Amino acid sequence: MIDAEIVMYSTGWCAFCERARALLKRKGLAFREIDVEQDAALRAEMVTRSVPQIFIGSRHVGGFEALYALERAGELDIPLRQENP
Repeated sequence: MIDAEIVMYSTGWCAFCERARALLKRKGLAFREIDVEQDAALRAEMVTRSVPQIFIGSRHVGGFEALYALERAGELDIPLRQENP
């Protein structure tokens, strides 16, 4: 059963954020999106990381390229299952 929460820190104008959104939606995965443009502290934190930043449960996946690498390897669902064995 997949019930680890997916959280994506993003902005409305980021092309990689849009690609990550599209991939998660195509996979039928629910996710919570946090727009860092709405919070100055989060925006400052993401400046050191860049957006999007994606978390599956407590695991930091990284940005779109890391998310897409999991998908290409057929492993995107694995971290979801491992979160709640």
